[in-house]
Formats: sequence, structure tokens, C-alpha cells
Amino acid sequence: MTQPSLRTPLARVRGLGPAKEGAHHFITQRVSALALIVLVPWMLLSLLSAVRGGYEDATAWIGTPFNAVLITLTVAASLYHMRLGMQVVIEDYIGRTTTRAVLLILNTFVCVFLFAVAAFSVLKIAG
Repeated sequence: MTQPSLRTPLARVRGLGPAKEGAHHFITQRVSALALIVLVPWMLLSLLSAVRGGYEDATAWIGTPFNAVLITLTVAASLYHMRLGMQVVIEDYIGRTTTRAVLLILNTFVCVFLFAVAAFSVLKIAG
């Protein structure tokens, strides 16, 4: 015999768990991982070929609009994926509510700051 569910009928229809977010976090982390599967190999192979030509060739490679956009997307997807992963670690392993909140805020600020620095650097070289 199965036990009756403690969830309300509305909660069962919406498919939301105790966190009230459903599978959103899980799906966004998987989508960012899929983007990284394509972007990271492109970035590594392109960077290796660009660096072989010296400083001028590397800056010219970054200065190309297509490459500048893909570099920015790679950095954005990487930092977003990292932020989501760190959020899970913080939520799972930090017990104190205040410490958890501070670390979650710090996690977001660090990722936004790193993206701003990377985007500024790409724009500076490309412009």
C-alpha cells in the first residue's frame, strides 16, 4: 500500500518541491554545461592557434567581432555555471543561515565582477 502524499493537489500539478523552484536550477545548470561543451573546445583550439602567431596575431584574433562575442559568451557561460555549482555547494554544506546568505551574495558578486573585468578586457582589445 502506498502512503498518501502530503503535498497539496496544486503543488502536485505545478511539480514544485519544498524549495518552490521545481527543476529550474537543475535545467539551467545542464543548459550552461551544454553551451560549455561547445564553447570551451572552440576557445582552447582558437587560443592555441592565435597565440602561436605572437602578440599582434592574438590581439587581432580577439579584435574580430565573431571571436570577441564568442569569448564573452564563453566567459559568461563559465561564470554562470560556476555560480550555480557554488550555490549548490553553499546551500548543501553551510548550516548557519547568516553565513549561507553572505556566501551566496558574495558568490554572485564575485561572478559579476569577474564577468565585468573579462568583458571590459575583450572590449578594450577589440576596440
